[in-house]
Amino acid sequence: MNQSTERLSTDSKNRLYGLDHLRALAILMVFFYHYPILFSGNPEWLQSVAKFGWTGVDLFFVLSGFLISSQLFSQIKQGRSISLKIFYIKRFFRILPAFWVVVMIYFCFPGFHEREALPPLWKFLTFTQNFGLNIFDFGTFSHAWSLCVEEHFYLFLPVILILLQATKSFKKSYWILVFLFLFGMILRVYIWQNFYLPEKQEWYKLIYYPTYNRIDGLLVGVAIAGIYQFRPDIWTRISRFGNHLIVLSLLVLTAAYFVCYDQQSFNASIYGFPLVAVGYGLLVAGALCPSGFLFRWNSKVTTFIAALSYAIYLSHKGVMHITQQVALYLNIDLNSNWMIVFCIITCVLFAWVLNVAVEKPFMRLREKILKG
Repeated sequence: MNQSTERLSTDSKNRLYGLDHLRALAILMVFFYHYPILFSGNPEWLQSVAKFGWTGVDLFFVLSGFLISSQLFSQIKQGRSISLKIFYIKRFFRILPAFWVVVMIYFCFPGFHEREALPPLWKFLTFTQNFGLNIFDFGTFSHAWSLCVEEHFYLFLPVILILLQATKSFKKSYWILVFLFLFGMILRVYIWQNFYLPEKQEWYKLIYYPTYNRIDGLLVGVAIAGIYQFRPDIWTRISRFGNHLIVLSLLVLTAAYFVCYDQQSFNASIYGFPLVAVGYGLLVAGALCPSGFLFRWNSKVTTFIAALSYAIYLSHKGVMHITQQVALYLNIDLNSNWMIVFCIITCVLFAWVLNVAVEKPFMRLREKILKG
């Protein structure tokens, strides 16, 4: 989700506003999914709205897969070699400063903890938190698991692309995407039958969090980027049907909602993840099409939220917890709709401070280093 705050062009005239709307949607889904988990009582309408919110992370995955691979594909298309040094410098300054600040806050200020305990510090620093994560005993800052997945993606993708270039097998590389997509389903079947089914416990630890089980959305994003960059003939035909793709995505996501209604079921674990990924892939494709209303709709609100989405994602649980404590002190009803508004405001304000004080200065430093 960190990468989803970036775009293909720094020129505001060429900004892909459709992706801003989706970034804003993704972070709102994550927020509303986590809200009932952190608050004991909630408005009645919230449970049904929040139930599918866990897939906001999958939307972030599709966005990240598209944006990162599209940037790298653009270099390959122009006949330029991929520089691992430049790529990792960009990722370092985009991701780590804000992440380290939030990690420091969590470890230095126990009052920021939204749950009972933190995993060991080394797991955050090595981005291995999502392997063997026991959410029931170490649920604090658990949502950083998805950042681990994206970090692993950033680590391997450019290396794989360089190898494909070196072996001149890039044109046939789409088979790798197909293989990995199917392999993920087969692997989840194996884990379900041999590890989860005998004990019927630790579903999140075995199925939901590990990187090898959660790359469906990233692969779909890479596939869209491949067509977007290398097959302009196909993309030109597709781009005429932006609104149709959005409608189709809603139909697929509706099907995914029912398949994943019991999130820990066999169907949700095996077929739900790829179905969600395809649904959001169609939505991203629709948002990229000039014929679609999402592409043409320029909203300062969603652009603002999109710019803060990484900071909101990192900090929202801790900020909601602090907001709850303040509300209790002020005798504000925690079950009211106003409490939700209060939490949204505090999360956005905290993210804005994190963006201004940490993210932007390091992004400026990044540009100086890359130009030096």
